[in-house]
Formats: sequence, structure tokens, C-alpha cells
Amino acid sequence: MPYANPDAIVETAWVASNLTNPTVRLVEVDVDTTAYDQGHAPGAIGFNWKSQLVDQVRRELLSKAQFEDLLSRAGIGNNHTVIFYGDNNNWFATWAYWNFKYWGHQAMKMMNGGRKKWIDEGRPVTKDVPTHPATRYVAKGPDASVRAFRDQVLESIGRPGRGMVDVRSPKEYSGELLAPENLPQEGAQRGGHVPTAANIPWGMAMREDGTFKSAEELKELYAGKGITPDKEIVAYCRIGERSSHTWFVLRELLGYQKVRNYDGSWTEWGSLVGVPIER
Repeated sequence: MPYANPDAIVETAWVASNLTNPTVRLVEVDVDTTAYDQGHAPGAIGFNWKSQLVDQVRRELLSKAQFEDLLSRAGIGNNHTVIFYGDNNNWFATWAYWNFKYWGHQAMKMMNGGRKKWIDEGRPVTKDVPTHPATRYVAKGPDASVRAFRDQVLESIGRPGRGMVDVRSPKEYSGELLAPENLPQEGAQRGGHVPTAANIPWGMAMREDGTFKSAEELKELYAGKGITPDKEIVAYCRIGERSSHTWFVLRELLGYQKVRNYDGSWTEWGSLVGVPIER
């Protein structure tokens, strides 16, 4: 059983052989925003998820104009194939992929195994920051079909043909923790999960080397908890990055056509007045 969209993934060997390909732009996005400066794949553009990929005033994604400006200055054009990778099994790399999908970029791939696999294989790294000629990027969209908002989540609870997947750890899902154990326990007023949400931690989709599990394994994992392609699915986590990883798995690897990432996630839901919460 092949992946639904095999073109959405590329192996490290392919990236290594295309580092100087002028039609390709390699982009690194890490949880650890200092990782890029410590060394990265030659030619890789580094985007800081905190300071470059979100609005700096509102809690919101970049506007169309902001997105166009960022890509234009980075030297990414509409016709470039963008290859994403990052640390922590591509947490924020898939979040960047989802952002680019939201604004309509067409040719994109995830580097299977991410930063760790690249380094573990002894592939080249550098501290040199590439300079590419500026472009005039024109964004499409936004593609609202890939994003969920709180009202959509609320009206989906318990409805036939809808499914919700909470991709956080079991302790976050139960309400014992408000964030992963290695992060500050803040960001929401209450713990728990959205009623009817299945708990399938994002990391269950990965092998130990950081690559994605097979399509057969992934299908069994999600379908076994009622997250099936015939439903409209919403994925969420704490701030939207882990759920974008699951969105990528469901949308690109398994071919789910109706799956959205709720990037407001638990930091929004767990602080809303009057919404239902289960523990």
C-alpha cells in the first residue's frame, strides 16, 4: 500500500543530490530556534517559527502580504519546489508545510527523517547562510479547507460524519498536564480535551529513526480509533504544530480529503468561557 501522495515525501539521499538544484529551495524550521545557527544542510533557508512565520501582534498566521514578503526576500518563487525539514521529527517543518499549503504553494515535500536523520547519516552541514536572488512571490488562497476555527470545532462535537483527534500526550489529554512535560506548564486555564476527541499522540506515526511509518501501519493506527477518511476530521494539540504533523500524515500520506488543523488548539480551547471540556 503506497502513500496516497508519494510526492509529498523525499528521502535524504535525494536532498543531498539536489542541494545545488536551482529549482529547489530547502527550508529548515525547528522547535529549537537556535538549531539552524549551529549547523544546517548546505543551502537551507532557516525560518524562525516564533519571529518570522506568525504575526507579531495578533495570535494569527502571517497575512497574505506578510507571507509574500517573507518568501520574496528569502528568494523563494512560486515555481520553486520547497523541501521542508527540521528537528524533533519535523514538528515545525510540517507546520511550515501546512502554512505554505494554506497560502497555496504547489510544489512541496517533507524530508523524511528530518534534521536528525540528515546528521545521523553524516551528511554535510554548514553555518553559512545562503543568499538567493529576491523574487516577487504571489500567494494564492487562503485555502480555508485546511484550517479549523473554534466555532467549527464546537459545532462538530458529537455530529455524525465528524471526527476529532487530539494528538497530545495522554497526560495532556486527561488534563493532568497543560503542556508537554519538558515545556512550561502554561497556555490554558483548564486541562482536558474536547469531548468526543480520540487521543492518538502524533509520535505514534513515526519510526524510531524519525521517518514515517508505512501507509498500512498508519491506516490501522487512525482507523482503529475511528479517524477514517469518510469523515470530516479536525486535528488539534496545544498550539497547532503537533497537529499539523498529524494533518500532514492524514492528508498527504493517507489521502484524507476532509481534514483540518485547528491551530488555536488547547491554548485557545482551554481558556474559552463556556465551551465543553472532558477529562
